[in-house]
Amino acid sequence: MSRTVYPFYSSDISSLARSLKQQWAEQVGAPGHLQILNMLARSAGFQNFQHLRAEHERPAPVEPQAASASTQRLLRHFDAEGRLMRWPKKFSEQRACLWALWDGLPRGEEWDEPAVNLAIRALEAFGDHVLIRRELVEGGWIGRTDDCRRYWLLDPAVPEEVAELAERVRLRRVGA
Repeated sequence: MSRTVYPFYSSDISSLARSLKQQWAEQVGAPGHLQILNMLARSAGFQNFQHLRAEHERPAPVEPQAASASTQRLLRHFDAEGRLMRWPKKFSEQRACLWALWDGLPRGEEWDEPAVNLAIRALEAFGDHVLIRRELVEGGWIGRTDDCRRYWLLDPAVPEEVAELAERVRLRRVGA
């Protein structure tokens, strides 16, 4: 009969030892196998061993198909909510990230400057919406009037090499 292996982790070995010592002192005589399993589980923050076991037997969430290496490299610039966390150093990575940001902007609207700033701020987390707005305008993703009072989305064709990144970032935004 094969044995099921349940991973065990404790972030603080000292508190684990302290908890085990306290629980062991409460026992009359040497604890049995199940009692030791329960002590370990309680020390790691579970109610008992059955609780620990149930946590590890839950079905794993369905993982989407693995992203390509270039998409994984670009995704590190985005947080779990799909916001750009930092401005990439490489020009090619900046362009790819701008495609993903452009994809997240609301469609069919025209904005004044405060509204476009608000829409861009919702997609970035490093605090430089002006840089992103300027790059989106200069790169041909957003149009604006000469006096900078009105902004609108342009509709360039998304290059095939950034479509996967845009989709992954969109999924992060939906999941957030």
